[in-house]
Amino acid sequence: MCPGVGGKGGTGASTFEEQQTPAASEQDRALTQDLMEEVCKRDNLNRAYKRVKSNRGAPGVDGMSVEDLGPWLAEHKEELTAALLDGSYRPEPVRGVEIPKPGGGKRQLGIPTVVDRLVQQAVLQVLEPLLDPTFSETSYGFRPGRDAHQALQKAQGYVAEGRQIVVDIDIEKFFDRVNHDILMSRLARRIQDKRLLRIVRRFLQAGMMQDGVCAQRYEGTPQGGPLSPLLSNLLLDELDKELERRGHCYVRYADDCNIYVRSQAAGERVLASVTEFLWKRLRLRVNPEKSAAASVWERKFLGHRIFSGGGVGIAPQSLARARERIRRITRRNRGISLERMIRELNVFLNGWVTYYRYAECRKHLRPLDAWVRRRLRCVRLKQRKRAKPIADFLQAHGVPEWRAWLLALSGKGWWRMAGSPQASEAMPLTWFRDLGLISLLDRYLTLQR
Repeated sequence: MCPGVGGKGGTGASTFEEQQTPAASEQDRALTQDLMEEVCKRDNLNRAYKRVKSNRGAPGVDGMSVEDLGPWLAEHKEELTAALLDGSYRPEPVRGVEIPKPGGGKRQLGIPTVVDRLVQQAVLQVLEPLLDPTFSETSYGFRPGRDAHQALQKAQGYVAEGRQIVVDIDIEKFFDRVNHDILMSRLARRIQDKRLLRIVRRFLQAGMMQDGVCAQRYEGTPQGGPLSPLLSNLLLDELDKELERRGHCYVRYADDCNIYVRSQAAGERVLASVTEFLWKRLRLRVNPEKSAAASVWERKFLGHRIFSGGGVGIAPQSLARARERIRRITRRNRGISLERMIRELNVFLNGWVTYYRYAECRKHLRPLDAWVRRRLRCVRLKQRKRAKPIADFLQAHGVPEWRAWLLALSGKGWWRMAGSPQASEAMPLTWFRDLGLISLLDRYLTLQR
């Protein structure tokens, strides 16, 4: 069953605020007046330090590494806690970094300094137990005890019930467009400690240093800091509550929101009304090029494609991205040993197939395994460089001399040589197993069992 009261998916006669009681009563808010003392407790700061250290991460604008944080705290811990308690603490600018997005374009990351990451983590550890229990049951992203597979299972259930149309909402540059005033007003409804509210706003407004220029920020909560996921869930919880009030069947994972309906006409209505709600209430724009109301098997969710019966497979885009990642790892001109290349490849392959372990994907894994092995054969042959070393390698691995020389002197390119019978004979499955290469199909079947 869907959350909410089971409406027809309209916009409703009155707004969410008119129908809902405040997220926290005055009594609840009174309990949050002295949160900064909780943030600065020794145990909380120690837990934050251990988390930041285990997460590692790159230095911020000040160049301080995670390894330098311990000695710095030993000398400046009292100053840090005093600044937090009296409200004088000011974050440093974040270091702006752009990384390619899977679907094209760039994603803006903001890397805080190590000290700012420590403070954000300490604040998160205090705020999360207060805020997270109030969030919607159908929100799964960046929440303790919840993951993408649970979100996918919920979506499968909706489709299995007969909701074959999905309203796929893509919020345009969400983390870059968050309105600070709206976000802070939502936080102030639940938190009374003005010192904590002030420090959160300062983190939001900290400048971004990129290419030697520090730009002020008036909107957005860049990905990279520990607080950003919690704040994004806080803001989008208002969307969750509105969808529940309307009786929609939906799943949200961070800024990916899918709403499941029974007809195309209903999907179009919902898409229009949610687009209007997001802009009017949260000042967030829906990307018209990436959002749509369409059949579930035409869209992807968390890298998967859901079939009409509720089963899931790997989305074609996800397979293409996996192949591209494998290409980068197995480039022939990387200048590293084959053993190191296989170690790097194993890390990716194991994580990838573990993530997609619930998908129906056997038919994809066998050819993908063969393609990976051919790329590695190609690397090994190129490492031999010339005809005699190639022939010697093939002979040493069981290929008759005349056939080894036939391939070595053939003049074929590396890729064609890697696909030859001689290459497969010299580097069979057992050769790759001895080198420790993971088989995607074998790992998948093991996970299935």
